[in-house]
Amino acid sequence: MHNKTERQKEQILRMSGVNPLKCMKCGKCSGTCPSYDEMEYHPHQFVYMVETGDIETLMKSESIYKCLSCFACVDRCPRGVEPAKLVEALRLTVIREKGANHLKPEQIPALIDDDMPQQAIMSAFRKYSK
Repeated sequence: MHNKTERQKEQILRMSGVNPLKCMKCGKCSGTCPSYDEMEYHPHQFVYMVETGDIETLMKSESIYKCLSCFACVDRCPRGVEPAKLVEALRLTVIREKGANHLKPEQIPALIDDDMPQQAIMSAFRKYSK
């Protein structure tokens, strides 16, 4: 089990590009989070829990889906830790473990509507084709 946790932690850190050791645990990221009241774990807790390898707990938490990816926590962090990138990497890890991470070009037309921006389509294709 320890190997799986370490592997997940390394994968999340690599995907996010975040160095959780830079966090000084000031809580400014959480103080600015618009989803704070809805989340079981807050941005500063995400950083700490990834740092300590408590990945499974985060992957089972609904908090990874409550994050709006607004990057307010990123803007507020005095050390440039970027908690939102960790949340995104955790989401993607959960999706990949469920095996739902592949999007084929022929599936795209059924998933879009006239109001969807092209950036969203390309972002989804890049994210789910890895």
